[in-house]
Amino acid sequence: MFFKKNTAGDYRLIVGLGNPGKQYENTRHNAGFIAADALAEKVGLKFSKSKFDAVYGDCTLAGERVIIAKPQTFMNLSGRAVSAIARFYKIPIDKIIIMFDDTSLDVGKIRIRRKGSSGGQKGMNDIINALGSDEITRIKIGVGGKPHPDYDMKDWVLGKIPKEQLPDFEKAAKQMAPAAAEEIIAHGIDSAMNKYSK
Repeated sequence: MFFKKNTAGDYRLIVGLGNPGKQYENTRHNAGFIAADALAEKVGLKFSKSKFDAVYGDCTLAGERVIIAKPQTFMNLSGRAVSAIARFYKIPIDKIIIMFDDTSLDVGKIRIRRKGSSGGQKGMNDIINALGSDEITRIKIGVGGKPHPDYDMKDWVLGKIPKEQLPDFEKAAKQMAPAAAEEIIAHGIDSAMNKYSK
């Protein structure tokens, strides 16, 4: 694999998953983009670089050099951007954090995992395949499950969060997920799980 041992000066990588384009803004599937935007705003980062099928920028977060990125492929091809950035900047897998929507979690909840399957999330599945490992730290943002089994999953994740659920959703996506990413970098995943993964 192209990943090398971490050395002084290496970047960390935080990736928010979503679909590019106005029509996908504020949909359930763009929870990762929303979290990445919130974190970028907090640290004053601009997504000023466009390369590797992504928009991204770099900053200092919790004393570390960090790249925050949003893949500009569609969700199902997210691995292309993540693997390209990781390869170019020589970022090892244990320094990557992925933020994305999870339909198995209630709106307003987040869950942090250090490894595991994609849970059916196709963007995360593509990243696992592209990196050749499932030992990738991820922050799952709850968007709630579809209302009944026959409801089309694509329609569900591409739908918008109802107004009555927006406060809980925005707390999870704009506050808890970015704070969890920062906590992972500052104090490690166990600390973040204890604080935010309820």
